[in-house]
Amino acid sequence: MIRLGVNIDHVATLRQARRAKEPDPVAAAVLAELGGADSITVHLREDRRHIQDRDVYLLRETVRTRLNLEMACSDEIIAIALKVLPDEITLVPEKRQELTTEGGLDIVAHADTTRSAVERLKAAGLHVSLFIDPDLAQLDMAKKLHADAVEFQTAAYSEATTAAQVAVELAKLRTATAHALQLGLHPHLGHGLNYQNVKPIVRIHGVVELNIGHSIVSRAVFAGLEQAVRDMKLAMSEHYPHTRAAL
Repeated sequence: MIRLGVNIDHVATLRQARRAKEPDPVAAAVLAELGGADSITVHLREDRRHIQDRDVYLLRETVRTRLNLEMACSDEIIAIALKVLPDEITLVPEKRQELTTEGGLDIVAHADTTRSAVERLKAAGLHVSLFIDPDLAQLDMAKKLHADAVEFQTAAYSEATTAAQVAVELAKLRTATAHALQLGLHPHLGHGLNYQNVKPIVRIHGVVELNIGHSIVSRAVFAGLEQAVRDMKLAMSEHYPHTRAAL
């Protein structure tokens, strides 16, 4: 069954709106795991707009599944990662002015910077994933950089407004996933996925993991986080009847 990584950044976004102590992302991680999350994802940004250093250290001590730390190829954040030692690192692009991550990391254009980060992280025994567009040239470079996994950004698919556009973007994701498997890379997908558009995604052969945050946290406002995660697990498994008994 495809793993679900729950991104809890927006729990911290709400906390930071008032510079308060709640809601606590650590408590959110506990509830997400109770709801069936297979991993917890957080993005420690250079501007610390949501997740804080304290959160990352506490999550390392409390997460019982897997901790996935998203980060830019920044010396400062790499140093923190080497202290925290999460289960997985996902290298992502980062711009101060963006509302959320825009597009994949261009590892062809930034091969040297990415290579340096990957080498430092892998030397510490960390599993490294690269957040990239579903592009074959980017995939080939990911292999050359010795990444363990790739996460295809699904924004173009999630934001498609016509059936034809959706079909085109799904075809790109299928092709990229198949190519990743041929290269020996673990294919993950994420960005803009929700309870409706996730259904065609889980039909793509070979996908290992989905990382979903905003949609789950949004539903959690009304249903509670544990139930929101359960609902997403159900949405992901509706095409796989043999997995329902485990929910």
